[in-house]
Amino acid sequence: MDSQLSTRTFRAFSTELLSSRSAPNLYQRSGLFLRSTAFPFAPPRARPRAGHAGSCSSRGGGGAAAMAPGAAPLPVLLALLALLAAAAAWDLWALRCGFSADCECGFRPDLRGLEFDLAINLVGQPLVRQEVMKGVRGFLENQNPVKPLVMSFHGSTGTGKTYVSSMIIRYLFQGGLQSPYVHHFSPIVHFPHAEQIEQYKESLKRWIQGNLTNCGRSAFLFDEMDKMHPGLIDVIIPFLGPSWVVYGTNYRKAIFIFISNAGGEQINEVTLALWRARRDREEISLQDLEPAISKAVFENPQSGFWKSEIINEHLIDFVVPFLPLKHHHVKQCVVSELIQQGLEVRPGIVQEVAKSIPYFPEEEKLFSSTGCKTVASRISFFL
Repeated sequence: MDSQLSTRTFRAFSTELLSSRSAPNLYQRSGLFLRSTAFPFAPPRARPRAGHAGSCSSRGGGGAAAMAPGAAPLPVLLALLALLAAAAAWDLWALRCGFSADCECGFRPDLRGLEFDLAINLVGQPLVRQEVMKGVRGFLENQNPVKPLVMSFHGSTGTGKTYVSSMIIRYLFQGGLQSPYVHHFSPIVHFPHAEQIEQYKESLKRWIQGNLTNCGRSAFLFDEMDKMHPGLIDVIIPFLGPSWVVYGTNYRKAIFIFISNAGGEQINEVTLALWRARRDREEISLQDLEPAISKAVFENPQSGFWKSEIINEHLIDFVVPFLPLKHHHVKQCVVSELIQQGLEVRPGIVQEVAKSIPYFPEEEKLFSSTGCKTVASRISFFL
């Protein structure tokens, strides 16, 4: 993801969250968390202005009167009353955003734009386009979903998992990845120490709970699930299931996306076997890949989903496999990158960059070992 990392890590946030229960507010930019509230602490005392970009639209509220030194008792009393009124107005607003079914909080879906962008710019992933659009469209067309949308992306590096997740967010939320209602977790950045897993569980549960209280229409991205400590992710199970209210939040309109390299090797093997059996790439179905993904991801002791009740309770709505990319797909990525950098698209350059990338298996050299991940960094060597 392209969000900036702050120097304040999730470990520091965890410590603060568990030790400073009297803190009035924990709005911050911790790692890739962007902006968020931590339940059950009180939210900011200044209510967002009506119509402010990315904020829940609501009426009411008011500013606090300024209190000058030496003010008369009556103005001081009025100022205190105004402060209490502002705090009460915020509490009512936050409560409405947490429980109201029509509080969208900067949610501006553009399904046509998403579908067009996937069709034009996502290279070599017909199954991904199909599954993502089916999942997102079905979820948004249901005015009263019984549970959040939960998707899990699997595949080798450079095949487009992060790209697609950021694309989904860009076409659903005003401000895209910078939206205060989009939250991105990385195990390396936010959960680095296995011995602190219990602390992480408590912090993660409160973080998600607080953000869903702030706005039920939120998105949570969990990157590198193959590096997540087993057992940690189960703490969010109450937020994923078919229920109306949990822990005081209305969360049925939230979106959860898990991203993982786990299963990539197995997806590659199945794709290669089907190619050798003369199966066209467009003919590969989810049913062809699901058994391999299940064994590699959900039965692997090193996976964040190992023995997870998220799997046992069937809380993932869509498992989306990303296929390995062939030579002509890499060339498409080179062309796209040249255009993005404002450079001339020369066939010789495109061919040389694509040829410089390693391919497998050794005999056929059919699939890119790194997908399109290193294309941008290689172009400068051939100009």
